[in-house]
Amino acid sequence: MAYNASSMNDPDIRIFDFLQRQLQHGNHAWLCTVVRTYGSSPRPPGSMMVCATDGTLCGSLSGGCVEDDLVARLLDVGSEFRTTPVLTSYGETKEEGERFGLPCGGRLDVLVEYIERSKSKPVAQILSSLHDRTALLRTVALETGEWTLQAAESHSQPMIDDAYFLQTHGPEYRLVLVGIGALAESLAEMALPLGYEVIACDPREERVATWRVPDTRAQQGMPDDLLRQLAIDERSIVLTLSHDPRIDDMALMEALLTPAFYVGALGSIRTAAKRKERLLALDIPSAAIERLHAPVGLDIGAKTPAEISIAILAELTRLRREAKVTV
Repeated sequence: MAYNASSMNDPDIRIFDFLQRQLQHGNHAWLCTVVRTYGSSPRPPGSMMVCATDGTLCGSLSGGCVEDDLVARLLDVGSEFRTTPVLTSYGETKEEGERFGLPCGGRLDVLVEYIERSKSKPVAQILSSLHDRTALLRTVALETGEWTLQAAESHSQPMIDDAYFLQTHGPEYRLVLVGIGALAESLAEMALPLGYEVIACDPREERVATWRVPDTRAQQGMPDDLLRQLAIDERSIVLTLSHDPRIDDMALMEALLTPAFYVGALGSIRTAAKRKERLLALDIPSAAIERLHAPVGLDIGAKTPAEISIAILAELTRLRREAKVTV
């Protein structure tokens, strides 16, 4: 398994790592998953939370009072949540929505699974898959609580019927920053709370030596070599930020021929036009060049590194949400 510090920014890894540690200490825990939402909801389907026997939480279902109420019910001695999976709902009435701080008309259906040490092996298998950036489909038999794990080609929306709950667990988005400087550092710092794994690269040794963003990694080397090593996939994002065509173009030549979710380049409209001309001259197919987002980010008039970071991450957030809708 390829463990690194930034992997712990992946929400799924945090959840299953926390769950694994509870089981290793001989404790049981509850795995709670948002399986359906209606109307406005604070968290999308697939959002997870683990509650330990002492009430310690990892993850979130709503960011509000839903957690407090559910934890109180879970820790109740006579709780109904100590056998097979239980489906429970929040926000079924207007009064209940107001009580739990849900948006107008919002409702959450939450599946609560009672997890004991017998689940240690499949939990470890999911963690291993997440660290290796492969996807697993977890099928929960609602009558027994048993899990079935199988390889998944891609992510899919959680699904539930009268017999089974299906959820894909796969790698979180990886942000590869080409060119280390103030903008790369600002982007990395803002991306971490959003769950990105962050890798910065630069062929210049002195630039790599200045990298100081915790829970990320920086690597010296040519960007095309690094991108090949990383095996860029459909949940990878490559951003070129160096302002040096000798560095940025090498990264783009490689990245545009991968299934990367997003490839973006910093620069003005004029710079972007010249860049596309160079890529065409280097025999990069025009269809691949059309995938390039340049200038990168939303057009909000950003000037400072922080503002540009906001513009880039806002665009990525929008595209990720649109991708979830179309899955």
